[in-house]
Amino acid sequence: MQLQLISFVLILHCMEYTDCQQQPSRYRQHKQNPGVSSGCQGGCLTCSDYNGCLSCKPRLFIFLERNGMRQMGVCLPSCPSGFYGTRSPDRNTCTKCRPECDSCFNKNLCMRCRAGYYLHLGKCQESCPESLVCSDTQRECVPKCPADCDACLINDTCTRCRPGLYLLLGKCHHVCPDEFEPNDKLMECSLQVHCAVGEWGEWSPCSRSGKTCGFKWGEETRTREVVQFPTAYGKPCPPIWEKKECVLKRRRCPGQGKGRKGERRGERRNRDNRRDKDSQGEGRRERKKDRERERGEAGDREDSENRNKTEQRRRRGQNRDPVVSPEGGGPTQ
Repeated sequence: MQLQLISFVLILHCMEYTDCQQQPSRYRQHKQNPGVSSGCQGGCLTCSDYNGCLSCKPRLFIFLERNGMRQMGVCLPSCPSGFYGTRSPDRNTCTKCRPECDSCFNKNLCMRCRAGYYLHLGKCQESCPESLVCSDTQRECVPKCPADCDACLINDTCTRCRPGLYLLLGKCHHVCPDEFEPNDKLMECSLQVHCAVGEWGEWSPCSRSGKTCGFKWGEETRTREVVQFPTAYGKPCPPIWEKKECVLKRRRCPGQGKGRKGERRGERRNRDNRRDKDSQGEGRRERKKDRERERGEAGDREDSENRNKTEQRRRRGQNRDPVVSPEGGGPTQ
């Protein structure tokens, strides 16, 4: 009301001067009301010590802020939440949205509703049509969730699936598609990650038992690193270590050739000695067996001769005995 009164007073003063419309700047410089200033700050074109900005620079909106029992005008590049801007040749103002609207584009198009109201086709309503449901988080009328969906957003985009189902790109799946695997903790389908390995390294020097000499054959080995470890259902890693047989360049180690040669000779000598001892022992055992066999045969011959002699003596004794006659006479010759 005070702003309108000031504007009315300015118009009356302009009517008193015939050159008011042709030279408005000169008129404002010389015929201003008390308390009205043109040297304002913060985007104000004219201002008042009591009411703040009375008019704004081009393309700025004037907004009335309540300060106790009075309103102070401020100039803003855009209107605050709950207000929408209107432009006219004279001034740009901020107008309050409808009471149920929290943010609006104009008086007929709401962009966000206050708590307890739901946005549908640019208007805030206390209830939604039958085909839609009320969303308290969005304060909008949204489509009903699909059967497999436990929570969803607009356009049937699921944010949480029912138990036992896995979420992927706003849809619920009983089994994750190819190249995806189930995540039982998050109940989502996660992208499979396959194992990746680097290039093979150089072959190691040919060696055997940690030595590069003293043997004819050895082994060479090489390795490669795992660049990306696989997930639970990803392709496992191939071998990262391999070996191959090789020929040692130096069969004799420095300073060990004669000693090893002597050791080999000693080993051969010991083997020959053991072989000789074994053959000698075997010969002695054979000779002993032969002697025992000869003794047995000699004893057998002696026993046979004794038996023959005994048999002969018995026979000679029988021939010397006298013959008795049947009549009881003496022996007959």
